[in-house]
Amino acid sequence: MLGSLWKAWQNRREAAQLERHAIPEALWQLTLARYPFLDQRSDEDLVELRRLCSLFLAQKEFHGAAGFVVTDEVALSIAAQACLPVLKLGLAWYDGFVGIVVHANEVVAQREFMDEDGVVHQYEELLAGEAMEGGPLMLAWSEADAALESGDSVYNVVIHEFAHVIDMRDGWADGVPPLASTAAREAWLDVIEAEWAEFCERVDTGEATLIDPYGAESVEEFFAVAVEAFFVAPIEMKNEQPRLHALLAGFFD
Repeated sequence: MLGSLWKAWQNRREAAQLERHAIPEALWQLTLARYPFLDQRSDEDLVELRRLCSLFLAQKEFHGAAGFVVTDEVALSIAAQACLPVLKLGLAWYDGFVGIVVHANEVVAQREFMDEDGVVHQYEELLAGEAMEGGPLMLAWSEADAALESGDSVYNVVIHEFAHVIDMRDGWADGVPPLASTAAREAWLDVIEAEWAEFCERVDTGEATLIDPYGAESVEEFFAVAVEAFFVAPIEMKNEQPRLHALLAGFFD
């Protein structure tokens, strides 16, 4: 009985969110036109993506940093790209955070680390985006918008950072999203570690790769840039790295 009442309440709440955050048709069509990889999805997928976007906009809080104004166009652009990876998984994968901070441009972050001798080193890092466990998630709109500049580029900072969110759902970023069993995790590691090692060799020799060479930094970054390619250029990725494509398809599809 309590379960039925809870489900009925959830359904009413979702219906209210969908009504309150309904996406105008003109804005939706503009978003699809801006990001052709979205418009390549099936009609069924696009209906579900639009529904998830409305719920995403209802549940997340956007904040413009340093005077940047998060317009409806900006918010929906981010929502549509963020919801694509969880199209079949469900929006609950993003339950761990609420805030999304949008800067006009890349952000200089102060970093420090301690070496093996105990000496602390400080440096600056230029960030296009950053996902932290528990949030908020940070994005630079100049880089999110940069995905539009080259039709043959798979660079997508929004998908990249939300891939990190998915990866960190089990508590840490390690290139392995939460899976159903230890055996599934071990099978995933067998594939991704081998694919990463081969990818690093290709990057080291200067070979051109569909996946961003930044993925050679670590296996968790490799996962994030691979997810970018999987959603932005799936056919090209399948041709270049079929085993990696199959691994991601088994999870995301």
